[in-house]
Formats: sequence, structure tokens, C-alpha cells
Amino acid sequence: MTPDQRLSEAVALLPEWLRHQHWFTGGRTGPLGVRPVATTLLHDGEPRVWHLLAEVTHDDGADVYQVPLSVHSRRSDRLDHVHLGHTADGHVYDALHDKEATAVLLDHFADDAAPVEGVRFHVRPDVKVPYGESSLVLPGEHHNTSLAYGDSALLKVFRRVHSGLNPDVELHEALSDAGCTLVAPLLGWIDGDWTGDDGGSVTGSLAMLRGYLTTASDGWALATASVRDLYAEGDLHADEVGGDFAAEAYRLGMSTARVHETLAEVLPTGTMAPADLNALADTMTGRLERAVAVVPELERFAAGLRAHYDVLRERRDPVAVQRIHGSYHLGQVLRTVLGWKLVDFEGELMAPVAERRAMHSPVRDAAQMLRSFDYAARHLLITDHPPEDPAHDQLAYRAQEWTQRNSEAFCNGYASASQLDPRDEPELLAAYESDTAVYEVVFEARRRPTWLPIPLAAVERLARPV
Repeated sequence: MTPDQRLSEAVALLPEWLRHQHWFTGGRTGPLGVRPVATTLLHDGEPRVWHLLAEVTHDDGADVYQVPLSVHSRRSDRLDHVHLGHTADGHVYDALHDKEATAVLLDHFADDAAPVEGVRFHVRPDVKVPYGESSLVLPGEHHNTSLAYGDSALLKVFRRVHSGLNPDVELHEALSDAGCTLVAPLLGWIDGDWTGDDGGSVTGSLAMLRGYLTTASDGWALATASVRDLYAEGDLHADEVGGDFAAEAYRLGMSTARVHETLAEVLPTGTMAPADLNALADTMTGRLERAVAVVPELERFAAGLRAHYDVLRERRDPVAVQRIHGSYHLGQVLRTVLGWKLVDFEGELMAPVAERRAMHSPVRDAAQMLRSFDYAARHLLITDHPPEDPAHDQLAYRAQEWTQRNSEAFCNGYASASQLDPRDEPELLAAYESDTAVYEVVFEARRRPTWLPIPLAAVERLARPV
């Protein structure tokens, strides 16, 4: 059996398996077509390790996914949770969960590793790659798969790949080159080639190797712990509870401003003139119209939301723009013993790459973080204190206090480290907040309907006349 024949049997297992993967964003009920667009044999031994890029056709279109596969001659009980099936060549697994296969992947970063066609491994100067360390798949990933190698490196593998440089690699490299200590240092990256729809060669980012942030606590976990403390003391105000988060929100605002400042120093900047602001308003309005078609409950708030976008059309002063995070929330920041670190600079993963790499006002990141504070404050009202709970109304009031207190602290911290205070741009801030809330409404309606009241309440508030 030739190598291509061996792989073709494994590829035949992918359609049914893919639709059950949380990182697969295509249709989950219709037929899937899978066509390999790049195949590379990374290790011809036990296990055999293939690097596979496949174009997956589904009801919503077609995307290229990265699915490394490992093939074992005998079935492995420890890999049953990622078992695709059995072929004449052996048992096929998702290689990113296979410690033997991920060791092969890391070894390819070494200077003396044999080059492989179509996949290139890059290491930045003067960094230490933890060869020989065992990998561990991190939980909680949604669109990618991240592997921790010991306590020193994290390999983030992009599952859905696109042509060009991934913004996460690009911005981490720029910030690392600038000596910014508010992100994890970039250690290396992987890029590769595949065959496009027109038969030509396409090049894009496949993975990023960065420093692993030990002692790190997820920003969402810290914020929601503070909210739990507040709810447990329902008759106290947000500033009276032992788990008050405001000091951390202030420091997070400072860190955010400093990262924005560094990005503006090392990457291109620009301005949005009136024509650009009009185009931005058109984009926001179009997103709202599509959202109303998905969630009809939005219709009664649409006029109020459009009013925020229309204000941008009337503006004559230019708006300074630059590269920003682009999908900024409490789950994208980590608190370490050395302070806050920003992670995951990919932008909104469902947006086109060109849109994710576009310049925006830093106010957009601030608006998204303010929306995240609101989520942190209110999600327990959905999960633990629904409207029929006698304590609901009092806790909802406390949640609003928590959101307001931490939003102010974040903006105060930002202003202390920057010439910009997001509150000095109230119209721009309201437009970006409204646009973010509309996105959240659609996301929750499709993925987590029980949480839909959170962004709907924000939309109702934002749609009220000022």
C-alpha cells in the first residue's frame, strides 16, 4: 500500500468525526466534503504522523482545516477520546492529543531537523525550545488547540487556516521585538503551503509557539469570583465586598493602554476620515440588519442602535486608528505574579482575515472589555438566580453596580497610562459597544440560547435615547 493510499483511508474517516469537534465551525447536520489540499509525512514509524490540511465543504461554504493525524498499529486506550477509526494501516487518532506525535512536532523546530516539504518551522533567535518535554492539551479552547510543553512553552495550533500571516503571530512578533513584557514572548511559528481553489499555491500560518505563562489566572475566572462574593453578600455594595475587582480592573486598563501604545509605535497607524467613518457605520448597520433576521427580538431596538451608528456619519473630526487586539474580553487576559498579560491576538475568528487585520480606534478594544465586565456581572443571574428567584432584582442591581465600578476603574487605569481616555469619545464608545452587543446577541442565539438575555439587556440599554 502506497503512502497516499494509506492516508486516503484515514481521510475517509474525517467527515463524520469533524462535525463533532468543537473547533469545527461549518454546518453540523448537512453533508461534508473533505479534500486534502496538502499532506506531509512527518514521521514514518510507530506511530506514523501525518500533517494534513483539508478543504472541508459544508452548507455554509468551504474552509481549510488543519488536522494532524497519528496512526498506531494497535489501539491505544489513552487515545480513545480522539479515535477516528480503523484502517488497513492501523488506528487513526487526532495527533494533537497524542504525546508521541506532538513530540515529533516539537522536534521539527530543531536546527538539525530534516526539512519537510510544504511545512516550515521557525525559531526566533536566542530562545529556548523545550525539546523532550511532554505535551498536554489545554482545556477550554474553542477554535484552536493549544499544547503546553512542560511549564515553558505553549504551541497554539490554528485549526481553521487562511492565507497570509495570522494576526496572532504578527502582533506577538511585533510586541516581542519591541521588548513588551505584557504579552507572552514569541518563541517561534509554523507556516505552510497548500493548493488553493484555482490550483495555485497558498501560504499561511499554521501554529505559534510562545512562552507559557506560569502562575497565570484567567481574567474571567477572577472577575466572576468577585461577582460571586458580591452575590453572597447581597446587601453590600460592590466596593464593600472583600473580593472587590476594581483594583485589578484599573491595572488591566493600564496594561491595555501600554500594549496599544507599543502597537502604535511599531506598526502602521492612520486615521478614519468622514468617508471611512461612514463606511464603518455602514458595516455596523449591515451587521445589525443581518442580526435582526436571525434574532427578531432585536427589531424593537434597531432604531436606537442605528442612531449610534448614524452619529459616526455626522462626525467631521478624523479618528486615529491602529492595530488593536480585536476580540478583547476577560478570557483574553491572564493575571500572573508579574501583572496582567494579553493573549490571543487573532481578532474575531469568524471574520475574514482582512477584517481581523484592519486598523481601528483603541476605543473598540475598550468597548469590548466593558461588555465583558457586564457579562461577568450578569451571567450568574442566568445560571444561579433566574427572574423567579426572590433575590433576582436585588442581585441585578448589584450586578449593575459591579459593572459600573469596574468599567470606571478600567477606563481610569487606561487614561493614567495613555493620552486617550475612552470616555472622551462617548459616541465612538457607544457605537462600538452597540456593535459588540449585536454580535453577542447572534452568538448566544446560535450557541448558548440561555445566555441570550445578557446581550439583549445591553442592547435595550444602549438603544435608549441619551
